[in-house]
Amino acid sequence: KQWYQRRVRGDYESGDFERTLKGHTDAVNDISFDASGKTLASCSSDLTIRLWDFVGFECMKTLHGHDHTVSSVQFVPTGDFIISASRDKSIKVWEVSTGYCTKTLVGHREWVRVATISPDGKLIASGSNDHTIRIWDIATKDCKLELREHDHVVECVAWAPEGCTPHINEAITTENPKAAKSPGPFLVSGSRDKTIKVFDITTGSCVISLIGHDNWVRQAIFHPSGKFIVSCADDKTLRVWDFKNRRCTKTIAAHEHFVTCLDFHKNAPYVITGSVDQLCKIWECR
Repeated sequence: KQWYQRRVRGDYESGDFERTLKGHTDAVNDISFDASGKTLASCSSDLTIRLWDFVGFECMKTLHGHDHTVSSVQFVPTGDFIISASRDKSIKVWEVSTGYCTKTLVGHREWVRVATISPDGKLIASGSNDHTIRIWDIATKDCKLELREHDHVVECVAWAPEGCTPHINEAITTENPKAAKSPGPFLVSGSRDKTIKVFDITTGSCVISLIGHDNWVRQAIFHPSGKFIVSCADDKTLRVWDFKNRRCTKTIAAHEHFVTCLDFHKNAPYVITGSVDQLCKIWECR
């Protein structure tokens, strides 16, 4: 696969501001669209979450309940709830229609950096400054697993799409031919210990470890093909991993400063990275 920086024709090439949504009084730490694209959630160091009407560009609700910085926010697949993670060591579930907090998940011993909902909407994975990943049953609020494989702050967690399952099983049996195939689900994580790990949530075991970044791993997600993991880090690089063979297949010097986030375009072969150098870059993969 060839990866290169791309200037993309279309609305997002010009870089022109369409709208400014004002309301937060401190740093905005995360944003998330619902599936329809009509509602945007944002969370902030001002301790609040805001829900924005992305048609009228107005703030519909401000959600209060966290006692410290809110570090991540995400809609559940059905769009009727959102989940948030905070420096107050908790994860909260909020009802979109009312703005009420319906559940609070407590167990982490330090700042919860990130919380993300599984594709089926039944499980939450969270990563924390306490070096652990926890898996929660959203219905019962029970912590089903505590994963302790990382040696430093867990910066990111992401669920594997269903299409990744056969590729991950192939990677597992490559290293251990006698290993039984697992139905998953699987989770990828990145940490300040500079490693990326893949976990089988059914067994609670780490099945793949990827080593190569020279600084904190800020984001790691599965490529849409299901065969690769793409990551970014404070070593200023974007990396592509062939996880079946546990090797980095491509390293791109992506930015002049820490690369803090990345995501895939949903309908085109683009990866977008963001950096402390104040730039967003668009990369095309063919």
